[in-house]
Amino acid sequence: MRYVNPALLGAAFIAAISVSTAAAQTGSGEKATISATPAAVTASREDAAAVARGGTLFAANCAKCHGATAKGMTGKDNTDLVRSLYVLDDEKGILLTPPIRDGRPDKGMPKSTLTDAEILDVAAWLRVQSYGAGHRTTYTFLDVLTGDPKKGEAYFNGAGKCNTCHSVTGDLKGIGSRYSPQQLQGRWLAPGGGRGGRGAATGTPSRSQRTVTVTLPSGETVSGPLDRIDDFSVTLHDASGAFRSFTRNGDVPKVVVNDPMKAHSDLLRTYTDADMHNMTAYLVTLK
Repeated sequence: MRYVNPALLGAAFIAAISVSTAAAQTGSGEKATISATPAAVTASREDAAAVARGGTLFAANCAKCHGATAKGMTGKDNTDLVRSLYVLDDEKGILLTPPIRDGRPDKGMPKSTLTDAEILDVAAWLRVQSYGAGHRTTYTFLDVLTGDPKKGEAYFNGAGKCNTCHSVTGDLKGIGSRYSPQQLQGRWLAPGGGRGGRGAATGTPSRSQRTVTVTLPSGETVSGPLDRIDDFSVTLHDASGAFRSFTRNGDVPKVVVNDPMKAHSDLLRTYTDADMHNMTAYLVTLK
């Protein structure tokens, strides 16, 4: 799996694992692999065998013009089938069979030599591709362990300064056994999680939740776990557990946030892809 620097695109996992794969020759001559995720096949209720056959047929007959994943070719109009209304509205090949079988001469698409049964298989594969594009929960993860553990260890003890806060014989002992590589990568890159400081990978409350102290013009201070903060308001739960919300007007009231994970967020601006992959590969070895 290619993990892109979160400072640029956010901590997003991009995933696809194949039910059927076939080498496809794209218009640029580049080899590519097409696939349909098992989760998308199941959720779309398509026949897995038909989808597998359709993937192979698409690679051999359609990918040259429509791209290896049916998302079209750069610089060519009307070649994106994943977003095509024919695919989105198709049921049992009713809409897709005529244009595939008869071609679309006005668009430069020749007649197909596929049988009607083969066309139905291609249609099944296309529907899964479209379904997967619209349903993120059907994504599955590729192997994230592409880095060098030795280089990850060097980064941990060197440029990353991770060893100034963490110990492989202390808080990180056995971490490689407690989480899958995907979860582990998410946790160390964004350990505080999202709103309310919940764990990014598992959704569990973080032991290192951000806290905030709000000092009102009267001098009264209110402190507690931070729920939300933006330019206009700050919300928290105070010592009694009561929900408190304050309107912000510039520097009034004074707001001071304590973020135990600030070192991680600061590093997001300096990580390279290699650093991230190497660190994940190293942390996985901490059994």
